[in-house]
Amino acid sequence: MFNALYRKIRAKVDTWLTYEPTHSDKFMPFDFNRLKYEIRPGDVLLIEGRSRISHIINSITLSPWTHAALYIGRLIDFDDEETRQIIRSHMQSNVKDNTRLIIEGVLDKGTIVSPLNVYRNHHIRICRPIGIAPADISLVIDYAVKALGQPYNVRQLLDLARYLLPWSLLPRRWGSSLFRTSTGEPESGVCSSLIAEAFSSVHFPVLPYAQADEKNGVELFQRNPYLFTPKDFDVSPYFEIIKYPLFNPEEPLPYYRRLPWTKSGFLHQDKGILSGPAKKKTDKKPPSSEE
Repeated sequence: MFNALYRKIRAKVDTWLTYEPTHSDKFMPFDFNRLKYEIRPGDVLLIEGRSRISHIINSITLSPWTHAALYIGRLIDFDDEETRQIIRSHMQSNVKDNTRLIIEGVLDKGTIVSPLNVYRNHHIRICRPIGIAPADISLVIDYAVKALGQPYNVRQLLDLARYLLPWSLLPRRWGSSLFRTSTGEPESGVCSSLIAEAFSSVHFPVLPYAQADEKNGVELFQRNPYLFTPKDFDVSPYFEIIKYPLFNPEEPLPYYRRLPWTKSGFLHQDKGILSGPAKKKTDKKPPSSEE
């Protein structure tokens, strides 16, 4: 009875935390149609969420990127039948085989596969691993596919918050033990830690720790994947930032001269506030020495 009550309360809390408005008043300044045709398997999507849990993550990480997902391509692009069956078993029945798919960790659902289109109305940034071998991209995707169905690790989210917040009571040297169970084994992860684990499985760096080494000059250490947040893929020097602005800069230049700039002269101050045109300073001649 207690377990049933706990699950019921937990479900209500998760629903409250993950609820997002269907539409945003914010106009998305990127071309989603270009993005969906040019995105590649293995790309990491960073998403600016609007839910309550997203606002919490934003406050903790001081970054607009509150969610991460791994783009895996379309089901018809997979040659391995076993992999296709695993993905299909976690897809909704109305999703077609040529739908562009992502793998993500969601608080109230665990590790799931979703259509890329669910984030059409969100601010998105693509982080593309630089120079990764095609064979390793397949291994990264396979790693993520095998994680489908795992529960979302709420304890890791809480541990990460305690680790990152400046007023944390836990010493930094305890960081390596924060994300482990009483048996000492790591649990399932959250969205960014799963992706970090997938890339670490092929020794691709995200934000490794580097130190001087007498023999090789430098020695790299893989970072604990449970310490990763979405913004780490944004700042990593091993991922290229791919943007698809609303107006294609590849068209004949200068493209920026054709942008629909307002003629009102108003300035946008964020949070939906417009201010009047800035007054131009008039040039005044300095008084002559004869006056």
